[in-house]
Amino acid sequence: MVRSKAFFLNGGIGRILCAIPALEKYHEESGDKDFLVVCEGAVDILKGHPVLDAKTYDIFHKNLFHTKLQSKDVVSLEPYRVWEYYNQKCNLSQAFDILINNKGIRKLSKPTIILSKEEILQGKKIVEQIKTKIKHNKVIVFQPFGRGIEHIDGSFVDKTGRSIEYRNTKSLIRKLQAEKFAVIIMAEFGMDFTGEKYTDEVAAPERLNLRQWASVIKHSDHFFGCDSVGQHLAYCMEIPSTVILGPTFPINTSYPDCTYFRVCDMGELDREYDPIRITMDERIMRKNELIMSMNEEIENWMINEVMRRNKDDK
Repeated sequence: MVRSKAFFLNGGIGRILCAIPALEKYHEESGDKDFLVVCEGAVDILKGHPVLDAKTYDIFHKNLFHTKLQSKDVVSLEPYRVWEYYNQKCNLSQAFDILINNKGIRKLSKPTIILSKEEILQGKKIVEQIKTKIKHNKVIVFQPFGRGIEHIDGSFVDKTGRSIEYRNTKSLIRKLQAEKFAVIIMAEFGMDFTGEKYTDEVAAPERLNLRQWASVIKHSDHFFGCDSVGQHLAYCMEIPSTVILGPTFPINTSYPDCTYFRVCDMGELDREYDPIRITMDERIMRKNELIMSMNEEIENWMINEVMRRNKDDK
């Protein structure tokens, strides 16, 4: 007898999003109509999904083991431990597909996010209010920091090296404003802009959940950011994007073949693969730590890429 499966997902919403196409394939192909998904972290992003919403449980769900899991095969999913992933043969969604469906590397659809009418209107309202207040018609969502960011003594440090340097972040904001973008900062930490010489106010909405951020991105003109959840939301919402990568490989963590994405690879010449979730190698982390640091020339090149993409997509 083949038992039904319970797939356990951990990590942030970016990982949960990337698992969606493989789980949809499992539903279509396996014949296992009673499978479940258990989220050890974020779960809200699956709300409204036509298949997965009803099958998804928070790990703290009361009596989950005795009522749902004891009769199933529990499968812990770790895509970073897939050979094709850590050898730069596939992306995160494809790694999940290999683990879940065991059919090799194949093309997958975009993750499905179903926003409610209320969420869509919330995002639209936020963007329109910012346009009105800042008096620019172009809105860009800028996510400079990844999940590894820490706030230390008034500055920001990311040991994983995925985040944009704080000094570059402030400079890039000025340059985006000079190009008449209303800038919306997407960040977990509040940023103090007191004393900064910005031509316009920097919008930094607080207490938005990631479904609301998805709606804000959906109603923006462009997404600009590092290797974090924002780029995955922009991909799902089909929003023109410029993504800066350093320690991570584009084939693994982003969408270099997507027509509305421009992936700017800062680590192409200097990067060494960091085997996170397999081993912890401080030497590699230290080597990759400064890859995302930009000089004036690189900053200007990044802004030109944003403008070129924005012009092309208009």
